[in-house]
Amino acid sequence: MQEQVAAGIDIGGTNTVIGLINARGECLAREAIKTWDYPRVEDFVERLHVIAGELVAASGTTIAGIGIGVPAGNPDRGTVHASNLPWKGVVPIASLFEARFHLPVFVTNDAKAAVLGEMTYGAARNMKNFAVVTLGTGLGCGIVLNGEIVYGHDGFAGELGHVIVTPGGRACQCGRRGCLETYVSATGIKRTALELLATEIEDSSLRDLPLQALGSKSINEAAAQGDSIALKTFQRAGEVLGLALANLAAIIHPEAIFLQGGAARAGTWFHDAVSRSMNENLLFLYKGKVTVQRSSLHGGAIIGASALVWRAS
Repeated sequence: MQEQVAAGIDIGGTNTVIGLINARGECLAREAIKTWDYPRVEDFVERLHVIAGELVAASGTTIAGIGIGVPAGNPDRGTVHASNLPWKGVVPIASLFEARFHLPVFVTNDAKAAVLGEMTYGAARNMKNFAVVTLGTGLGCGIVLNGEIVYGHDGFAGELGHVIVTPGGRACQCGRRGCLETYVSATGIKRTALELLATEIEDSSLRDLPLQALGSKSINEAAAQGDSIALKTFQRAGEVLGLALANLAAIIHPEAIFLQGGAARAGTWFHDAVSRSMNENLLFLYKGKVTVQRSSLHGGAIIGASALVWRAS
């Protein structure tokens, strides 16, 4: 008998990942594509349909349903406001997938999917109050209070990436300036590195890289070799994020805050800077009561998105 799986899809501003996840949260197969290679959303859906068919054939499984995590995803309407994606306006993503796959489709914000994965399969299984911060092309945040995911009035609660940390600061995709994600996301980290390369005089291996090769991965690799510019880049990003997490903690008082995504997998130089900054700025009532942890899940967004299917079945 073929094992039933859920197709978990994480649509990001750079990459989209699709995985086949069983009911135990195990990823049996996965593949990634470049989101911006598909300026027409119909072509994007078609490509994922082809990939899903290939993964199913190779794994000998059947798909029970599809869970999608996407920035600005609206779980009630099954839509996405595609500000950081190649498509414009409000896209009816759920109906497009349903029409092509002929399967039930569930949509949520990508950070909410990450939260769902952490609370269903990860280190937060026994926690009632926590948050997950996703670090990718942008910065997302999902919040759980009293055991329930916080969606807010229209499904978008938790937009920590668009808390303004520097009034009049860096331009953001949302149209404002100084948002947290312009300093701490993968693109924000690159911007900080470029600023340091322009203003600091010390030697750095990053100076030898072409602009298109400079990114959070190459900066992390340089930091691992002791590169001072790379280490300063992560130090600054960690300080800004830690301050924002201290402010978040003042409002929701979580037991833990989990970090997911590229920068979260960087060396201790980033995580230590985040923890130190958060603890330095934490309200005295919460001292020693809130921890910053790396997520225990690899591919938490697709695993969390798949949980939407199992919860509905």
